[in-house]
Amino acid sequence: MSENVVSLHKNPDPTPVTTLTVVPDPAPAKPVPLWLRSGRALRTAVTHDATRTTARTVARHGLYVAGGARIVAKRAWDGRTAARYERYMRTAEAAGNFEAAAEWEERGQRFRDARHRRRRMDLLHSPLDAAKGAAVTTGMGIGGLVLLGVAMAVATKDATEVVTPLMAVIKFINLMVTIVQVVWGPAVSLAPFLALLALWSVGAHQQAAPQWALPDRVRNGEGEPITPSIVVKALRDLGVPALRNAIKEMGDAGASMLSPIVIAGCGVEVDVTLPSGVSTIEVQGRRRKLAENLARHEHEVFITIPQAARTVRLWVADSGALDEPIGPSPLVTDDTLTADYAKGRAPWGQDLRGDAAALSLYQRHLLITGLSNQGKTVALRSLALWLSLDKSVQFLMGDLKGVGDWAMFDGLAQVLIQGPTDEHVIQVTEMVEGAVEEMNRRIQAPPGTTFPALIVLVDEAQVAFMCPVKDEEGRYYGGAKATSRYFMAVRKIHNQGRAVNVLMWQGTQDPTDQNLPKLVREGAHTRASLALGTESQARMALGDKAVDGGAAPNLLRPGLDQGTLVVASSGIDIPKGQSSITVRTHYVDDDAAEAITDRAKALRDGVTTLHVVERGQERDPLADIAAVIADAPRLRTQDVIKRLSALDGDAYGDWSPGDLTRVLDGTGAEPYKSDGRMVVSRDQITRALAHREANDSASGA
Repeated sequence: MSENVVSLHKNPDPTPVTTLTVVPDPAPAKPVPLWLRSGRALRTAVTHDATRTTARTVARHGLYVAGGARIVAKRAWDGRTAARYERYMRTAEAAGNFEAAAEWEERGQRFRDARHRRRRMDLLHSPLDAAKGAAVTTGMGIGGLVLLGVAMAVATKDATEVVTPLMAVIKFINLMVTIVQVVWGPAVSLAPFLALLALWSVGAHQQAAPQWALPDRVRNGEGEPITPSIVVKALRDLGVPALRNAIKEMGDAGASMLSPIVIAGCGVEVDVTLPSGVSTIEVQGRRRKLAENLARHEHEVFITIPQAARTVRLWVADSGALDEPIGPSPLVTDDTLTADYAKGRAPWGQDLRGDAAALSLYQRHLLITGLSNQGKTVALRSLALWLSLDKSVQFLMGDLKGVGDWAMFDGLAQVLIQGPTDEHVIQVTEMVEGAVEEMNRRIQAPPGTTFPALIVLVDEAQVAFMCPVKDEEGRYYGGAKATSRYFMAVRKIHNQGRAVNVLMWQGTQDPTDQNLPKLVREGAHTRASLALGTESQARMALGDKAVDGGAAPNLLRPGLDQGTLVVASSGIDIPKGQSSITVRTHYVDDDAAEAITDRAKALRDGVTTLHVVERGQERDPLADIAAVIADAPRLRTQDVIKRLSALDGDAYGDWSPGDLTRVLDGTGAEPYKSDGRMVVSRDQITRALAHREANDSASGA
């Protein structure tokens, strides 16, 4: 028996059921009141740019008339009274110039006396003199016309001609009266408008309106030329109470503080004699505010201290001029350019005036510092590139960055070390110590002996000063103590190297007392700095005297003022009374630098650059001797030993002439005498190497 199960609640239709949700209609929005809509529209209309511009324009031109009237009235008052003399007297007193104040007081008194006499005499004699003058003039005029009529009557034999000239004058006077009667009405009507137009013209020319009413270009100061009134206003609003009060006492004569404004390169220059009670440091410390008052950026205003007491010298660039690049270096554009270490000057760039800035390198130690990536290496390299064109100059170079910035000097420098490791610092230290030995040898030479310049150049010198490695005797390579090898070697060159043309050039970053010791930085004759972070760093880089005189590399813009240096040196022309100069250096890229060094190599007989190798590497003395002799036909044994020591101090640092003779004994290249000195022959060394290689090949076969 089967059972059928019937589902009583099964939905036979598989279509899903859709549920509808009824949403009530939203309540109608409340209408916005008319007064609110009208207020919004009115506010939009009032605050619209077009409305504000129109209102500003209307107010400006109306205020031009008021300002013009004020200026004309003041001019008239100055012309009729002694107000001008009193103002000049107050100006001289505010500036502390009491002698000039007494002189202006005396002139004012003379003016008052003369004015008093003129007024009294005019009151007594003017009516009588006027009557006499009118009578005489009338009589002479009538008499002259009658005489003319008599002459005409005689000529025409007509007696009536006697009165003809007189009647002609009367008719002319009548015509003039008629013309005046016709023109008088319109002239009286137009006169006020013409007077207002004249006053408006005076006010518009002098910009006699409040700052808020002036046009945008004037209010923002874009491209606005520097005038005496602008400089005085900028100083008045500088925030120095004594200066503001003194200028108020001076009135419009505040411009008497200023020297003539002269064009200086891409800007203008003016000297400001400050009133008594205002110090130059108060103005220097407000450079940014002064620049903004002059409608310039901070980097477009430079404040220096000339020799005159209580005076600051302002150089104000044309708006945007310092953001324009300068031209290429003469090293790049002139293929015939050569250098003269003793008498020449390196073409380094341009000063702010746009004049060429050239630096003498003769017997001057050099230090260039600044923040990273500001153009320090390029600025330092440009000087070395120029000096390389003097074939007598020798180079020992250490690049403790090691990215190839100095690779083009391979074949010019006697030693070229490139790398940032402690091992490279050790090699650079030994290179500088070798230069000290050369310096001592030169010092011990007979009096009158001349020596070629030897430039010991270390880029990224802060790596050497910060090196923590010790030598076998426990002496640090880095540091700033008497036991620091690099520090002491640099100090020795600073102390005595200049006399025998052994010079130390260093480039370093972000100076501190740890990575640039005080004694080292003060030993440089030429100190230059790119952009720095703080004033204390600027003092480390350039010294207190330069910074107190207005040098401010810490105010240069990192990243924007790349290649701009503040230089303190006797080797560059600095304006009289200043302690530093700002130079925008030429940019010489790597390709151009290689082209310059190729020209320098063509001037020389050939230099084999020693590349110091890693310590512990097994040496081949015969091959090393051949390498250091390079292209020279023969070389003194002492020079061979010195170059071997520079090549590897561990292997050859203790060598004597006996060690050299021992190595060459039996090779056919033994040292021999030439002109009374022991030398080694390049050809003999080459044959010895070839003979050894042939023997090695035969043994291998």
